[in-house]
Amino acid sequence: MNPLLGNLHPYPFEKLRQLLAQNTAAPHSDPISLSIGEPKHDTPPFIKEVLSASLDGLAAYPPTKGDAALRETIAQWIARRYDIPAPNPDTQILPALGSREALFSFTQAVIDPTANAYVVCPNPFYQIYEGAAILAGAQPYYINAEAERQFGYNWQAVPRDVWQRTRLVFVCSPGNPAGNVMTLDEWRTLFALSEEFNFVIAADECYSEIYFNDTEKPLGGLQAAQKLGRDTYKNLVCFSSLSKRSNVPGLRSGFVAGDADIMKAFLLYRTYHGSAMSAVVSQASIAAWNDEQHVVENRRLYREKFDAVLPILQPVLNVEKPQAGFYLWAATPYSDTEFALDLHTHTGVTVLPGSFLAREAHGVNPGHNRVRMALVAGKEQCIEAAHRIAAFLKQRA
Repeated sequence: MNPLLGNLHPYPFEKLRQLLAQNTAAPHSDPISLSIGEPKHDTPPFIKEVLSASLDGLAAYPPTKGDAALRETIAQWIARRYDIPAPNPDTQILPALGSREALFSFTQAVIDPTANAYVVCPNPFYQIYEGAAILAGAQPYYINAEAERQFGYNWQAVPRDVWQRTRLVFVCSPGNPAGNVMTLDEWRTLFALSEEFNFVIAADECYSEIYFNDTEKPLGGLQAAQKLGRDTYKNLVCFSSLSKRSNVPGLRSGFVAGDADIMKAFLLYRTYHGSAMSAVVSQASIAAWNDEQHVVENRRLYREKFDAVLPILQPVLNVEKPQAGFYLWAATPYSDTEFALDLHTHTGVTVLPGSFLAREAHGVNPGHNRVRMALVAGKEQCIEAAHRIAAFLKQRA
């Protein structure tokens, strides 16, 4: 077996399962989970209808490069969403089986396993970044989120000898777990470093369509590049998905877009990787990317939940509304793992300890004494969970 498999860390939800196994209290009669970021809103009926009507597509092998109509649809969506020229659908767009699959396989294509390379990962992070780096034969270098930067990063603090060995940098904007959005100045800094040290930027934008102010949509990586005169997207590849935007996590549909030279090499990798998108999924994806009404409704549902939950939690918990996404990144009054266990024991509400989403780096674990709450359940369940959390904290005060 690949010896690098032994270097992988347990997934956060396995750690959570082991933590909650310590709970010896009787199971709560009505448990509520805020731990997993799986969309729970209904899948739009029109997507189901297109899927059903497209089943004849099962009779043919799909092209690795993806359906041409889907690539054109994605290119036009990018142009509308970010108010930039449409990327070339033939050279700068590849459909993917969700952003998770693409992030992992992209890392394998980019990293030379003999180069003793670094992959710079945000900390906390989506664990695919770390696992993909390890299995590609690279060493993760963690850059800690800083609360005083709205959970952004001090890219200038990374030592030059690390940058010299860096081949890939992961960014997530809007961020998981804090919902922070990279500014144009942050992109300018990262692009300049990429120019100097010739590393690739992998921008995970799977939360880009869940935001709360229609006049302040999250800035995207391709959009930032255009604003800064980088219209070839050199060393930049962005990843997006329909899972959160359209409430279809089981569809496994997303895309990769950016630097044409990198995309050409990635397409070669995918020829052997075996990750072509079915024509059935392609047709449903075209329908989803071409419709914004259901996305507006999706944002409304999340906005209502945040507006209802925050007034309940903020008097008892240090928590702020994120810039985007569907998570609350709340500070805890004591150890995040003990808090999560106590909360589950006494209220039946499950949250994810922040330390499970991060690694100790530079002397600290930036997830310590924080928990992530995913407001993915229905509004009434989220409100009930907030009331239970508030009552629990008031009893401990």
